[in-house]
Amino acid sequence: MDKLVVSLDFLTFPPTYTCDGENMSPRIRIRGLSAASVAVMAVNPFQPSCCSFCPWLIWNLPPSGEVPRGIPQTGTVTVPVSAVQGRNDFGNLGYDGPCPPPGFTHRYTFKVYGLDTLLDIQPGATKAGLIAAMHGHVLQFGETAALYSR
Repeated sequence: MDKLVVSLDFLTFPPTYTCDGENMSPRIRIRGLSAASVAVMAVNPFQPSCCSFCPWLIWNLPPSGEVPRGIPQTGTVTVPVSAVQGRNDFGNLGYDGPCPPPGFTHRYTFKVYGLDTLLDIQPGATKAGLIAAMHGHVLQFGETAALYSR
């Protein structure tokens, strides 16, 4: 499997991308991509309720050098890019930023998959549905992470 170089514009979340700001999805930069589509799964391993809390699922992104910031919280996205989003572990469609209790830190890991096809799953699918749909289609993988404290 080919490795992707994945990065954010920050190491610590600015409030814009958290519950303390606009709760906007961040831009993700991707280098080395050679795929038919891209999927992103954000995971928060610091969530006290479990070990892999998933605050964002998005797939069928075009294979470009970045996932733009500010993707709306809808199942089917047409602007600023075409994509499909799942239901995150908050129960919402799209991205929900970090919101740790005061005195705690959360880490979001953004896992980026280069796929050999567009995925045939409906908006609102869960993490398990996305993982099942990606099975056998992952050509490339990379990840990056950032922290947020309150």
